[in-house]
Amino acid sequence: MDVRLPLTSAGICLALLLSGCSPSDEKRQVSLEEKTAQFEQSLDTITDPKLKDAVAELGGSLLLLERAQLKLDTKPAETDYGEDVLAILKHYPTPQALVDTYINGLFVLQKDSSSDYLIDLQPVFPFTFGIPAAFLFPHGLEWQSVTLSNKRVIPFQPEWSETDPGIQLSPSSSNLTNPDDLTVAYPFIDGLDVDKQQQPQPVSLQGKVEVIAPRRLYSFDLTKKDVGQTHTNDNLSVTLLKLTNNYAEIEYNNSLPLASEVSETPLNPLIVQARDSTGQFITRAGSINETATQIAFYQQQLAKMQQQKSWSPALEKQLNEEQRTFEKQQARHYSKVYFNGTIETLEVSLLDFSTATVTRKDLNLPVRHFEASTTAKTLQPLDLSVVVYDDQAPTWLKGATLSEEQLKKGVSITQSVDDPSAARIEFSHLRSFNDELLGTSFSPGESPVSFFTEDSHGKRDEPIELPSQAYQIDPLRGTITYDLNLFPQAPAYAVGSMPLFLATVDKKTVDAHQLPKGLELKGNALVVDLKAFPAQDWRFFAKDDSGHYLKEILSVNHEASAQGPALFAVHYFYGQPTRLETYQRTDLTTVQYGYEVKLDQADMSRLDQ
Repeated sequence: MDVRLPLTSAGICLALLLSGCSPSDEKRQVSLEEKTAQFEQSLDTITDPKLKDAVAELGGSLLLLERAQLKLDTKPAETDYGEDVLAILKHYPTPQALVDTYINGLFVLQKDSSSDYLIDLQPVFPFTFGIPAAFLFPHGLEWQSVTLSNKRVIPFQPEWSETDPGIQLSPSSSNLTNPDDLTVAYPFIDGLDVDKQQQPQPVSLQGKVEVIAPRRLYSFDLTKKDVGQTHTNDNLSVTLLKLTNNYAEIEYNNSLPLASEVSETPLNPLIVQARDSTGQFITRAGSINETATQIAFYQQQLAKMQQQKSWSPALEKQLNEEQRTFEKQQARHYSKVYFNGTIETLEVSLLDFSTATVTRKDLNLPVRHFEASTTAKTLQPLDLSVVVYDDQAPTWLKGATLSEEQLKKGVSITQSVDDPSAARIEFSHLRSFNDELLGTSFSPGESPVSFFTEDSHGKRDEPIELPSQAYQIDPLRGTITYDLNLFPQAPAYAVGSMPLFLATVDKKTVDAHQLPKGLELKGNALVVDLKAFPAQDWRFFAKDDSGHYLKEILSVNHEASAQGPALFAVHYFYGQPTRLETYQRTDLTTVQYGYEVKLDQADMSRLDQ
C-alpha cells in the first residue's frame, strides 16, 4: 500500500474506500465512514460532468489516503521477513549493465493449451519482482504484433473482440497472475472441426522496450541515533525525522535538477528497507508520501472546486498553476514507511536521476516451445547470453539442514467452526526445501487425538467418549475434521499428535569438469540421467566462478514415449555453471508433533436437529 496524490481513478478510490477494513480505532473508522457518505452525497449535487469527475478524483484520493493511514496505523504487529530488493543491483557493475541484462534476457514461451482456438504466449523476464519492489528503473514494454508461420503479421489489440472474424493477438484473460501474457485467438466456427496442427503457428513476437537507467544508487544506513540528522552524499541527502518500532518518517532530496530525459516521467527514487534485531530484512507494509502541508493544500483545492457551479478552462488553468507553484516550493520530498516487524536498522537508498541513460530497443523475439515433458531425443538450446543470479537460493537451501525443533517451531494451527458438522483443525508450516525432497513414500503411523471438556476455570477436564465416525484425521494433509452432532458434550480441547516429515539430505559439491556419470553439462544446460538420479530423490543447484547461485530458467523431462518412463531431465540456467551442488534425500523420518489446542466454539444453534 503505497499512497501518493493525486490518484488517476476516482472509481478505484471509492471502491477501495468501501471495501472491508476493520481497524481497532472505531471512532476514527466511524468518522471516516461519515466523511465518505457525506462526500458521496455532495457528488450527487454536482450536475456538471467534468466538475463532478475532477471533484471525485481529488476527493476520492484524499479519502483513500486517510483510509490507508488508518489501516497502517492499526495493523497488528506481526513480523514478516522478506528479501533484499537491492541484491540484484549488487551483481552488476553499473545500472546500465542491469538494464542490458533485463532486455537481452527476455524471451517468449508458447504455453500448452487445451483449446484448438487459443495459443498463449508468455514473455519470460530474467528477473522476478514483487510489489512494491518491481523493476527498479522506469521502464515500458509495448507489444505490437505477432508473425505466424505463414508469414502473416497479426497486429496487437488491447482486448479481444467477439465480432472480429480473423486471427487476433490480445492480452490473455486466462491468467490474471501474469498480466504480460498474450493470447493468439483463432476464429471459432460452430460445427466445423479444426485441425490444430494445420493452423498457422506464432513464430515471433514484435514489440519495443524502453528503460531509463539512473546515474547511480546510493544507500544511507541509519538507526535511532540518526533521528533529526541530515546525511549527505554529493547531491543526495536524507533526513530521518522519526523512527518508531514499525515505521520511519524520512525527508530526502536531490539538489541537482532531473535529467531532461526524465523531466516528464513519474519517478519514485526512494527505496527504504529495514532489518530487525535478527539482521533479517522485514517486509514493507506500505507508505504515505504526503506531508500535512501537502494534504492541506489538496484539501483547499478540493474546497475551491466544490464551490464552483461548472468546470471551465480558466478554473483548470488556475488549479494547475497553483499546483505547479506549490510543488516548486516543496524543496524536499517526504515518505512515511511502515514495516511488518520491529525496526532495528534502516537502509535508505536513492536513485540519482540527475543524469540518465535511456535505452530503447525494437524487439523481434522468436517464440520458443518448451513442454514440461517431451519425447524428443535431442536437446533444444536455450542460451540467452546473460547472467542472472538466484538470490533466494541460499535462504531456500537452509531447508536441507532443517532440524526437528525447527520443523516443529514453524507449525501454525488454524481452526474453522463455521460448519459445526465439519469443524476443522489444520496444521500447516511454511514450505521449505525439506518439503521439496520428501518424495511420496510416507508412513505417517498413528495420529491419536482426544477431545476434552473444560472445568469451571476454563482448564482441561474430562475426556469425551466418542464413536469413531465423530472425527476423521488426514495426517498427510495435516487436518482433523469433527462432527459436533456426534459429540455428547461440547469439546473445549483437542490433545494428540500430528505427524510431520523430515528428510535427511546429503549435500555434495562437484566441479563442472569432474561430474559423476549420469550428469553432463552442455553449455548452460545440465543433463541428468533420471535412472541414476531419480527426480524425487535429487535436486541440483549451479554456481559460476563468482560463487553465486545461477537462476534456473526452466527444466524439461525427456521421456521414452507419452506413457513411458522419463529418461533424462534438462535444466537450463542463466549463465555458465562451473560448479554443481547436489542434494540427495537419503532418509525420511516421521516426527510426531504433540499439541493441545483450545478449541474455538461453534454456533450450537446451527447443529442438525
